[in-house]
Amino acid sequence: MTLYRLTHRTTYEYESSVLHGQHRGRLRPRDTDRQTVSSFEIEFDPASAQACHELDYFGNHVISIDVLDRHERFEVTTRSTVETRGQSQLTLPGLPASSATWDACAGELDTRLGDHVLQDYRYDSPLVRVHPALREFAAGTFTPSRPLLDAVAELNQRIHDEFAYDSSATDVSTPLATVMRDRRGVCQDFAHIAVGCLRSLGLAARYVSGYLETKPPPGRSRLVGADASHAWASVYLPSHGWVDFDPTNALFPGERHITVAWGRDFSDVSPLKGVILGGGAHRVQVGVDVEPLDHPPDSSP
Repeated sequence: MTLYRLTHRTTYEYESSVLHGQHRGRLRPRDTDRQTVSSFEIEFDPASAQACHELDYFGNHVISIDVLDRHERFEVTTRSTVETRGQSQLTLPGLPASSATWDACAGELDTRLGDHVLQDYRYDSPLVRVHPALREFAAGTFTPSRPLLDAVAELNQRIHDEFAYDSSATDVSTPLATVMRDRRGVCQDFAHIAVGCLRSLGLAARYVSGYLETKPPPGRSRLVGADASHAWASVYLPSHGWVDFDPTNALFPGERHITVAWGRDFSDVSPLKGVILGGGAHRVQVGVDVEPLDHPPDSSP
């Protein structure tokens, strides 16, 4: 187990005054079988901003923020303390629990049509629409009667090996077809590709947003605020439940992955978005700090 202190700060600076701002954020980490949130607090500047809390359709914590005072700068800072645990060893490929074949899993999902949330993870969503290129890419790995998690492990590795990480290549509006053609993108794109490949086969897959503790190079000090939000994917195994995998890093998440929210794609889990009256052009800065408070011996990939 590992205990983390998380700080996430988002700052908007506007070229002219904003008369009214409304924002919605998914910034509080989830309580799951892999992690427990022991504290969470949020601060605003201007401090007069008002907030209400609710759960969305997927069970994520949503904070709705109203900023009624005139302002030229708006900042949201969250601080969380989270204890993480690695995924159960039963979820790792090559073990008995992972012997279910992917086509049998897809067939079983066809019998569970009454589970509407689960079914929502099988079909097109705003940012992940099944495309022939996704089906073709998946077909080379998901051969008939292959164990689901063995195939997912290979898909995880293939996306890592065949796509270049390039933060300048895409933005949130870049179609997946473009990413498939150019073979470049960021963690958000790679998670979307994984989700799209699985859905093209009739499987249930969801997009997961969160944080990943990063390590400084040998001999370098850890830089406060140098971390960033991260994204990965999750596949549903009917006999077990959801299994996360991280195609950006070609691994199955362990204690260094902290989950914040999940949904059909990024549009369901955006950390912060909203609308403003006035303001003109604006600049946004995001700083994330993932600080381990107690670290066991390194056992993750």
